[in-house]
Amino acid sequence: MVTLVDVARYAGVSASTVSYALSGKRSISQKTRDRIEQAIAALDYHPNAGARALAGKRSHIIALMVPLHTEVHVPTMMEIAIAVTVAAREHGYDVLLLTNDEGPDGVQRVAASGLADGVILMDVRLDDERVPVLHARGVPAALIGLPVDPTGLSCVDHDFTTAGALCADHLAGLGHRDVAFIGYGNAVYQRHAGYAERTLTGFRERAEARGLRFLHRSCEGTYESTAGTLARILADRPDTTAFVVQNEGAIGPLLSLLRASGRTVPEDASVIAICPDVLAEQHSPRLTSVSSPKKELGQLAVDQVMARIDALAAGREPKDELLLMAPELVVRESTAPAPRRS
Repeated sequence: MVTLVDVARYAGVSASTVSYALSGKRSISQKTRDRIEQAIAALDYHPNAGARALAGKRSHIIALMVPLHTEVHVPTMMEIAIAVTVAAREHGYDVLLLTNDEGPDGVQRVAASGLADGVILMDVRLDDERVPVLHARGVPAALIGLPVDPTGLSCVDHDFTTAGALCADHLAGLGHRDVAFIGYGNAVYQRHAGYAERTLTGFRERAEARGLRFLHRSCEGTYESTAGTLARILADRPDTTAFVVQNEGAIGPLLSLLRASGRTVPEDASVIAICPDVLAEQHSPRLTSVSSPKKELGQLAVDQVMARIDALAAGREPKDELLLMAPELVVRESTAPAPRRS
Protein backbone atom coordinates (compact mmCIF):
# COMPACT_ATOMS: atom_id res chain seq x y z
CA MET A 1 0.00 0.00 0.00
CA VAL A 2 1.11 3.54 -0.81
CA THR A 3 2.25 5.89 1.96
CA LEU A 4 2.49 9.65 2.27
CA VAL A 5 6.27 9.32 1.94
CA ASP A 6 5.82 7.50 -1.40
CA VAL A 7 3.68 10.39 -2.66
CA ALA A 8 6.30 12.91 -1.56
CA ARG A 9 9.07 10.99 -3.31
CA TYR A 10 7.02 10.68 -6.51
CA ALA A 11 6.17 14.40 -6.51
CA GLY A 12 9.72 15.45 -5.62
CA VAL A 13 8.70 17.28 -2.45
CA SER A 14 9.01 16.68 1.28
CA ALA A 15 6.50 14.63 3.25
CA SER A 16 5.60 17.74 5.25
CA THR A 17 4.66 19.53 2.02
CA VAL A 18 2.31 16.69 1.11
CA SER A 19 0.83 16.87 4.61
CA TYR A 20 0.26 20.63 4.22
CA ALA A 21 -1.43 20.07 0.87
CA LEU A 22 -3.78 17.49 2.38
CA SER A 23 -4.60 19.42 5.55
CA GLY A 24 -4.68 22.93 4.08
CA LYS A 25 -2.82 24.22 7.14
CA ARG A 26 -0.33 26.17 5.02
CA SER A 27 -0.49 27.69 1.58
CA ILE A 28 1.63 26.12 -1.14
CA SER A 29 2.08 27.07 -4.77
CA GLN A 30 -0.40 25.80 -7.32
CA LYS A 31 2.44 24.21 -9.27
CA THR A 32 3.49 22.17 -6.24
CA ARG A 33 -0.10 21.30 -5.42
CA ASP A 34 -0.64 20.06 -8.98
CA ARG A 35 2.44 17.79 -8.71
CA ILE A 36 1.15 16.35 -5.45
CA GLU A 37 -2.32 15.74 -6.85
CA GLN A 38 -0.81 14.03 -9.90
CA ALA A 39 1.28 11.81 -7.61
CA ILE A 40 -1.78 10.94 -5.52
CA ALA A 41 -3.73 9.98 -8.62
CA ALA A 42 -0.84 8.02 -10.17
CA LEU A 43 -0.15 6.06 -6.99
CA ASP A 44 -3.80 5.72 -5.96
CA TYR A 45 -3.00 7.09 -2.51
CA HIS A 46 -5.75 7.28 0.11
CA PRO A 47 -4.93 9.45 3.16
CA ASN A 48 -5.79 7.60 6.35
CA ALA A 49 -8.64 8.88 8.45
CA GLY A 50 -6.37 9.27 11.46
CA ALA A 51 -4.16 11.77 9.63
CA ARG A 52 -7.19 13.75 8.50
CA ALA A 53 -8.51 13.82 12.05
CA LEU A 54 -5.18 15.13 13.32
CA ALA A 55 -5.46 18.02 10.87
CA GLY A 56 -8.56 19.06 12.77
CA LYS A 57 -9.53 17.55 16.12
CA ARG A 58 -7.70 14.68 17.76
CA SER A 59 -9.53 11.72 19.25
CA HIS A 60 -7.15 11.73 22.25
CA ILE A 61 -7.13 7.94 22.18
CA ILE A 62 -4.19 5.56 21.74
CA ALA A 63 -4.91 2.00 20.63
CA LEU A 64 -2.87 -0.67 22.47
CA MET A 65 -2.64 -4.17 20.98
CA VAL A 66 -2.20 -6.55 23.93
CA PRO A 67 -1.25 -10.22 23.51
CA LEU A 68 -3.58 -12.77 25.05
CA HIS A 69 -1.71 -15.90 24.01
CA THR A 70 -1.84 -18.68 26.56
CA GLU A 71 1.95 -19.00 26.42
CA VAL A 72 2.75 -15.42 27.48
CA HIS A 73 3.23 -14.40 31.10
CA VAL A 74 0.03 -12.41 31.58
CA PRO A 75 1.11 -10.51 34.74
CA THR A 76 4.12 -9.10 32.87
CA MET A 77 2.00 -8.03 29.90
CA MET A 78 -0.60 -6.45 32.17
CA GLU A 79 2.10 -4.52 34.03
CA ILE A 80 3.23 -3.01 30.73
CA ALA A 81 -0.36 -2.30 29.67
CA ILE A 82 -1.08 -0.50 32.95
CA ALA A 83 2.09 1.55 32.54
CA VAL A 84 0.93 2.57 29.05
CA THR A 85 -2.47 3.60 30.42
CA VAL A 86 -0.97 5.69 33.23
CA ALA A 87 1.52 7.38 30.89
CA ALA A 88 -1.19 8.10 28.32
CA ARG A 89 -3.32 9.83 30.95
CA GLU A 90 -0.38 12.15 31.69
CA HIS A 91 -0.69 13.29 28.06
CA GLY A 92 -4.48 13.63 28.34
CA TYR A 93 -5.08 10.43 26.38
CA ASP A 94 -7.22 7.35 26.98
CA VAL A 95 -6.28 3.85 25.84
CA LEU A 96 -8.32 1.58 23.59
CA LEU A 97 -7.39 -2.08 24.14
CA LEU A 98 -7.24 -4.42 21.16
CA THR A 99 -6.11 -8.05 21.20
CA ASN A 100 -3.41 -9.57 19.02
CA ASP A 101 -6.05 -11.87 17.56
CA GLU A 102 -7.20 -8.92 15.44
CA GLY A 103 -3.74 -8.73 13.85
CA PRO A 104 -3.30 -6.62 10.71
CA ASP A 105 -7.08 -6.28 10.35
CA GLY A 106 -7.28 -4.56 13.73
CA VAL A 107 -4.58 -2.05 12.77
CA GLN A 108 -6.29 -1.48 9.44
CA ARG A 109 -9.66 -0.88 11.13
CA VAL A 110 -8.25 1.63 13.61
CA ALA A 111 -6.32 3.46 10.89
CA ALA A 112 -9.28 3.66 8.52
CA SER A 113 -11.81 4.73 11.13
CA GLY A 114 -9.77 7.38 12.90
CA LEU A 115 -10.74 5.82 16.25
CA ALA A 116 -7.27 6.47 17.63
CA ASP A 117 -4.56 9.05 17.00
CA GLY A 118 -1.84 6.43 17.33
CA VAL A 119 -1.15 2.76 17.98
CA ILE A 120 1.20 0.86 20.31
CA LEU A 121 1.95 -2.75 19.40
CA MET A 122 3.07 -5.35 21.94
CA ASP A 123 4.35 -8.89 21.40
CA VAL A 124 6.14 -7.92 18.19
CA ARG A 125 7.25 -10.73 15.93
CA LEU A 126 10.44 -10.61 13.90
CA ASP A 127 8.33 -10.71 10.70
CA ASP A 128 5.28 -9.01 12.19
CA GLU A 129 2.42 -8.77 9.69
CA ARG A 130 1.09 -5.60 11.34
CA VAL A 131 4.17 -3.55 10.43
CA PRO A 132 3.42 -3.27 6.67
CA VAL A 133 -0.04 -1.92 7.55
CA LEU A 134 1.51 0.76 9.75
CA HIS A 135 3.82 1.77 6.89
CA ALA A 136 1.06 1.72 4.31
CA ARG A 137 -1.43 3.77 6.31
CA GLY A 138 1.09 6.17 7.85
CA VAL A 139 -0.24 5.44 11.33
CA PRO A 140 1.70 7.10 14.19
CA ALA A 141 2.91 4.05 16.08
CA ALA A 142 5.36 2.74 18.63
CA LEU A 143 6.38 -0.89 19.02
CA ILE A 144 7.18 -2.58 22.32
CA GLY A 145 9.41 -5.09 20.60
CA LEU A 146 11.80 -5.16 17.69
CA PRO A 147 11.05 -6.50 14.20
CA VAL A 148 13.83 -7.59 11.85
CA ASP A 149 13.65 -4.27 10.00
CA PRO A 150 12.77 -1.32 12.26
CA THR A 151 13.19 1.27 9.47
CA GLY A 152 10.48 3.92 9.60
CA LEU A 153 9.38 2.89 13.09
CA SER A 154 9.81 3.87 16.72
CA CYS A 155 10.61 0.87 18.90
CA VAL A 156 11.46 0.25 22.53
CA ASP A 157 12.38 -3.12 23.98
CA HIS A 158 14.58 -4.94 26.42
CA ASP A 159 17.96 -5.92 24.99
CA PHE A 160 17.13 -9.62 25.00
CA THR A 161 20.25 -10.56 23.04
CA THR A 162 22.42 -9.13 25.81
CA ALA A 163 20.21 -10.82 28.44
CA GLY A 164 20.98 -14.22 26.94
CA ALA A 165 24.67 -13.40 26.72
CA LEU A 166 24.78 -12.35 30.40
CA CYS A 167 23.46 -15.77 31.42
CA ALA A 168 26.12 -17.59 29.43
CA ASP A 169 28.89 -15.36 30.79
CA HIS A 170 27.79 -15.85 34.39
CA LEU A 171 27.69 -19.63 34.17
CA ALA A 172 30.95 -19.86 32.23
CA GLY A 173 32.60 -17.69 34.87
CA LEU A 174 31.46 -20.15 37.55
CA GLY A 175 33.09 -23.02 35.69
CA HIS A 176 29.99 -24.69 34.28
CA ARG A 177 30.49 -26.50 31.00
CA ASP A 178 27.21 -28.36 30.37
CA VAL A 179 24.21 -26.02 30.41
CA ALA A 180 20.54 -26.31 29.42
CA PHE A 181 18.32 -23.46 28.20
CA ILE A 182 14.64 -24.03 28.98
CA GLY A 183 12.60 -21.75 26.76
CA TYR A 184 8.97 -21.17 25.87
CA GLY A 185 6.63 -23.59 24.16
CA ASN A 186 7.06 -24.40 20.48
CA ALA A 187 4.27 -22.03 19.45
CA VAL A 188 6.28 -19.01 20.64
CA TYR A 189 9.23 -19.88 18.41
CA GLN A 190 6.98 -20.86 15.51
CA ARG A 191 5.45 -17.38 15.48
CA HIS A 192 8.96 -15.84 15.70
CA ALA A 193 8.39 -13.89 18.91
CA GLY A 194 11.29 -11.47 19.06
CA TYR A 195 11.84 -11.67 22.82
CA ALA A 196 12.24 -15.47 22.68
CA GLU A 197 14.40 -15.72 19.56
CA ARG A 198 16.70 -12.82 20.45
CA THR A 199 17.36 -14.18 23.94
CA LEU A 200 18.19 -17.61 22.57
CA THR A 201 20.45 -16.11 19.90
CA GLY A 202 22.35 -14.07 22.48
CA PHE A 203 22.76 -17.07 24.75
CA ARG A 204 23.81 -19.40 21.95
CA GLU A 205 26.42 -17.05 20.49
CA ARG A 206 28.00 -16.28 23.87
CA ALA A 207 27.87 -19.92 24.99
CA GLU A 208 29.72 -20.98 21.86
CA ALA A 209 32.28 -18.22 22.38
CA ARG A 210 32.83 -19.30 26.03
CA GLY A 211 33.12 -22.98 25.19
CA LEU A 212 29.87 -24.09 26.83
CA ARG A 213 28.05 -27.20 25.68
CA PHE A 214 24.37 -26.45 25.77
CA LEU A 215 20.93 -27.77 24.95
CA HIS A 216 17.86 -25.71 24.14
CA ARG A 217 14.56 -27.34 24.98
CA SER A 218 11.09 -25.85 24.56
CA CYS A 219 8.66 -26.13 27.47
CA GLU A 220 4.97 -25.29 27.84
CA GLY A 221 5.48 -24.21 31.44
CA THR A 222 3.17 -26.69 33.18
CA TYR A 223 4.47 -29.09 35.82
CA GLU A 224 4.01 -32.05 33.46
CA SER A 225 5.77 -30.41 30.52
CA THR A 226 8.61 -29.20 32.75
CA ALA A 227 9.04 -32.74 34.11
CA GLY A 228 9.24 -34.10 30.57
CA THR A 229 11.68 -31.38 29.52
CA LEU A 230 13.99 -32.02 32.49
CA ALA A 231 13.89 -35.77 31.89
CA ARG A 232 14.90 -35.31 28.25
CA ILE A 233 17.72 -32.92 29.19
CA LEU A 234 19.20 -35.31 31.75
CA ALA A 235 18.81 -38.27 29.40
CA ASP A 236 20.57 -36.43 26.57
CA ARG A 237 23.15 -34.64 28.71
CA PRO A 238 23.47 -36.25 32.17
CA ASP A 239 26.41 -34.00 33.11
CA THR A 240 24.26 -30.83 32.94
CA THR A 241 25.08 -28.65 35.96
CA ALA A 242 23.21 -25.42 35.17
CA PHE A 243 19.86 -24.30 33.80
CA VAL A 244 18.77 -21.02 32.22
CA VAL A 245 14.98 -20.60 32.33
CA GLN A 246 13.14 -18.00 30.25
CA ASN A 247 9.68 -19.51 30.64
CA GLU A 248 8.29 -18.03 33.87
CA GLY A 249 5.79 -20.86 34.27
CA ALA A 250 8.55 -23.47 34.34
CA ILE A 251 10.60 -21.91 37.16
CA GLY A 252 8.68 -23.29 40.14
CA PRO A 253 8.22 -26.77 38.66
CA LEU A 254 11.91 -26.98 37.74
CA LEU A 255 13.04 -26.18 41.28
CA SER A 256 10.64 -28.79 42.70
CA LEU A 257 11.72 -31.42 40.20
CA LEU A 258 15.42 -30.83 40.84
CA ARG A 259 14.83 -31.30 44.59
CA ALA A 260 12.79 -34.45 43.92
CA SER A 261 15.65 -35.88 41.86
CA GLY A 262 18.08 -35.36 44.72
CA ARG A 263 19.77 -32.30 43.23
CA THR A 264 20.28 -29.36 45.56
CA VAL A 265 20.25 -25.81 44.17
CA PRO A 266 22.85 -24.38 43.83
CA GLU A 267 25.31 -27.01 45.12
CA ASP A 268 24.42 -29.64 42.52
CA ALA A 269 22.68 -27.50 39.90
CA SER A 270 22.69 -23.74 39.30
CA VAL A 271 19.57 -21.97 38.01
CA ILE A 272 19.29 -18.55 36.33
CA ALA A 273 15.86 -17.13 35.50
CA ILE A 274 15.13 -14.46 32.91
CA CYS A 275 12.23 -12.90 34.75
CA PRO A 276 11.14 -9.88 36.83
CA ASP A 277 13.01 -9.38 40.10
CA VAL A 278 9.82 -9.73 42.13
CA LEU A 279 9.31 -13.24 40.72
CA ALA A 280 12.95 -14.21 41.33
CA GLU A 281 12.65 -13.14 44.97
CA GLN A 282 9.57 -15.31 45.57
CA HIS A 283 11.36 -18.64 45.19
CA SER A 284 13.54 -20.60 47.56
CA PRO A 285 16.40 -20.31 47.06
CA ARG A 286 16.08 -16.77 45.75
CA LEU A 287 16.97 -16.86 42.07
CA THR A 288 19.84 -15.29 40.26
CA SER A 289 18.02 -13.45 37.50
CA VAL A 290 18.31 -11.19 34.48
CA SER A 291 15.66 -8.52 34.13
CA SER A 292 14.83 -5.03 32.92
CA PRO A 293 12.13 -2.71 34.25
CA LYS A 294 8.70 -3.20 32.67
CA LYS A 295 7.02 0.08 33.60
CA GLU A 296 9.62 2.09 31.68
CA LEU A 297 8.72 0.18 28.52
CA GLY A 298 5.16 1.48 28.67
CA GLN A 299 6.24 5.04 29.48
CA LEU A 300 8.77 5.18 26.65
CA ALA A 301 6.35 3.68 24.13
CA VAL A 302 3.79 6.37 24.95
CA ASP A 303 6.45 9.08 24.63
CA GLN A 304 7.42 7.69 21.23
CA VAL A 305 3.90 7.49 19.83
CA MET A 306 3.08 10.99 21.13
CA ALA A 307 6.18 12.36 19.39
CA ARG A 308 4.98 10.83 16.13
CA ILE A 309 1.41 12.12 16.63
CA ASP A 310 2.71 15.63 17.28
CA ALA A 311 5.02 15.51 14.26
CA LEU A 312 2.20 14.44 11.95
CA ALA A 313 -0.09 17.14 13.31
CA ALA A 314 2.62 19.74 12.69
CA GLY A 315 3.28 18.48 9.16
CA ARG A 316 6.75 17.13 10.00
CA GLU A 317 8.20 13.74 9.20
CA PRO A 318 8.28 11.71 12.41
CA LYS A 319 11.70 10.86 13.78
CA ASP A 320 12.46 7.15 14.09
CA GLU A 321 13.67 5.95 17.49
CA LEU A 322 15.17 2.65 18.60
CA LEU A 323 15.66 2.25 22.34
CA LEU A 324 16.99 -0.98 23.85
CA MET A 325 16.94 -1.11 27.64
CA ALA A 326 20.03 -2.69 29.13
CA PRO A 327 19.33 -5.81 31.23
CA GLU A 328 20.82 -6.36 34.67
CA LEU A 329 22.02 -9.67 36.11
CA VAL A 330 21.45 -9.88 39.87
CA VAL A 331 23.31 -12.69 41.62
CA ARG A 332 21.31 -14.28 44.42
CA GLU A 333 21.28 -17.77 45.96
CA SER A 334 20.59 -20.09 43.03
CA THR A 335 23.98 -20.07 41.26
CA ALA A 336 27.33 -21.33 42.49
CA PRO A 337 30.58 -22.75 41.08
CA ALA A 338 30.11 -25.92 39.08
CA PRO A 339 30.32 -29.06 41.22
CA ARG A 340 33.45 -31.13 40.85
CA ARG A 341 32.96 -34.22 38.77
CA SER A 342 34.12 -37.54 40.12
